[in-house]
Amino acid sequence: MKDLLVFVRVMSTRLTGERSTAALRGRILQNMGSFVASDVEQLKQAIAECKRLILELPEHSEKQKDTVIKLIHLRLKLQELKDPEEDEPNLQVLLEHRFSKEKSKSVKQMCDKCSTIIWGLIQTWYTCTGCYYRCHSKCMNLINKPCVRSKVSHQSEYELSICPEVGLDKQDYRCAECRTPISLRGVPNEARQCDYTGQYYCSSCHWNDTAIIPSRVIHNWEFEPRQVCRTSMRYLALMISRPVLKLKEINPLLFNFVEELVEIRKLRQDILLMKPYFITCKEAMEARLLLHLQDRQHFVENDDMYSLQDLIDTSSGRLSCSLTEIHTTFAKHIKLDCEKCQAKGFMCELCKEGDILFPFDNHTSVCHDCFAVFHRFVFEHIRYIAIYHLLYALLWGLGRDRFSSLNFVVTISY
Repeated sequence: MKDLLVFVRVMSTRLTGERSTAALRGRILQNMGSFVASDVEQLKQAIAECKRLILELPEHSEKQKDTVIKLIHLRLKLQELKDPEEDEPNLQVLLEHRFSKEKSKSVKQMCDKCSTIIWGLIQTWYTCTGCYYRCHSKCMNLINKPCVRSKVSHQSEYELSICPEVGLDKQDYRCAECRTPISLRGVPNEARQCDYTGQYYCSSCHWNDTAIIPSRVIHNWEFEPRQVCRTSMRYLALMISRPVLKLKEINPLLFNFVEELVEIRKLRQDILLMKPYFITCKEAMEARLLLHLQDRQHFVENDDMYSLQDLIDTSSGRLSCSLTEIHTTFAKHIKLDCEKCQAKGFMCELCKEGDILFPFDNHTSVCHDCFAVFHRFVFEHIRYIAIYHLLYALLWGLGRDRFSSLNFVVTISY
């Protein structure tokens, strides 16, 4: 090894003098090609000499390109000596993480623990199948963050306050996750705020990733991505399709200002009214019509629970288009394609006239007590008449002396 290093140095010195020739360069590259090293320090010296040769060779020459390739091989050998390959298991469980050994050698990733690049060609690395936490195999024993999926399974709710900041002093000027000292001035480490939790984190726990914040959507109908820490980013990614938002309880006024939500709610209510037709129809079950909503299973269970993805798609218009198409397909089966479903239609119980009615038609009303179906204009007219007669009877019971004055008020209200 020492003799080879001396040879490389001598050859590189000759290259800078007048006696340097192409033959000498060829001999250097030939010796480097057969070079096999086992000592880390000697490898580092050989790499340094090789780098110097690259600078001294003619620019863009074939010899320089070959030398660059040799340099890469030397560096790979050095990395192999630093991280010797071991017979590591394909699956490891740690802090509720289920780490699976990755086989990809070409994809470049970042280690979530040490925040450095994972070189898949020469390094072994793992990915958690639950939260997609990635790390080197050598960083496995240093992990102190539990799997975010366990939090999703146990908690399954969002922070609904907008950026609930408490201040660095409450955190003792330390990262909220790893407890590394931080400050807003960046000394010793920069403090980065997570817009979801409101807390401050170090640069290792907060990579300036962005995500849509649920609280800002619910209270402000705002969908601009904000900077969040790594843990919040993974948590929000796992929660995005979970129907955990009951809008009529969290912010019922949202329906007064967002017309798209009113449209989505009406479509969902209609789909729930169509569901009994499908579960009692053999043709619908064979056609698996309800599987049109397999990505949003909660749409066939209730009409008031929303996922964050539902709200995002509502804002963009995608959900309205998708639901309208599904609504049309469902209605076509019930009203046109299937005779059995057509036979389950209704006649207006009040006027006994017109076509067959279905509870999901736009021009019908459904009694909440007996579930009978009526023409909307007939039902509304009869309801107002009933209310008027009820009030009339109540006012008559107040006495003839007070009836005349109150009757005028009732008439105007009617």
